[in-house]
Amino acid sequence: MTEARGRASALVTGASRGIGLGIAEMLARRGTALTITARDGERLADVAGHLRELGAPEVVSVAGDLADSALPDVLGKRHAEAFGDLGCLVLNAGVGTAAPIGDLPEARLDKTLAVNLRAPVLLLQRLLPLLRAADRARVVVLSSISGVYAEPGLAAYGATKAALNSLVETLNAEESGNGVSATAIAPGYVDTDMSAWTHDRIPPDEMIPVSDVVTLVEALVSLSAQSVVPRILITRAGTSGFEA
Repeated sequence: MTEARGRASALVTGASRGIGLGIAEMLARRGTALTITARDGERLADVAGHLRELGAPEVVSVAGDLADSALPDVLGKRHAEAFGDLGCLVLNAGVGTAAPIGDLPEARLDKTLAVNLRAPVLLLQRLLPLLRAADRARVVVLSSISGVYAEPGLAAYGATKAALNSLVETLNAEESGNGVSATAIAPGYVDTDMSAWTHDRIPPDEMIPVSDVVTLVEALVSLSAQSVVPRILITRAGTSGFEA
C-alpha cells in the first residue's frame, strides 16, 4: 500500500455500476489510485479487478451501505492508510424515491435522507483533511435536475439533491481558498438502472448517456485549483429544460 502514496488518488461512492462505475473507469485509465465503495461486496471485488486492468495502480474496495453512519469513517481510515491524501472525491451513491408527498413512507424518507444527504456531509467531514493535503482537490457531487426544478412525485429525492447543491456552494465558500473546490452535476434522467422505472415514459435512447457525465467529470478533474465550477445542469434533448 505504501507504494501508492504520492500518486493521484480518488474515492468514488456507488462505484459498482452506472455513473459511479463510468467515473471510476475514467479515473483508472488516467492512472489514478482508487478507493471504491458500494453495497454489493462480490460485485465490488470484480470491479476492483477490472479497474486495475484499466490502469489503476492500486484499488481499495470497501463494501457497505452509506445509510450506516459508521461507513464514512471506515472509508476515510482505509483511504488515508493506503494513500495519505485525496485528490478527487466523487459523491455518487444515492437512492431514488418516487411518491407524492402525501403518500411518502416515513421509512423511505429516512433512508433517502441518510444516503443522499447525511452520508455526503459525513464523508466531507471525515475526508476534508485528506483533500486539503493534496496539491489540489476536486469534489464532484452527483445531484439531479429535480434538485433545481421541482418534479411531481420526487419531493424527497429532489429535496436531498437541492440540499446537495447548497452544500457544494457552501463548501466552495469555505474551502476553495484551500485548494478544495466542488461541483454539483445536476442531470435529467441518465440511462442507468436507477432510471429504469420510467422506461414506459422515457426510453433509454432518450436519456442522457453515462459517457456524457463522465466526460464532464474528466474535464473537472483536469482544471486548476484557480477555477471553481459550482454547478453543471444537463438537460435532455427534446424537453423544455425544466424537467427530468
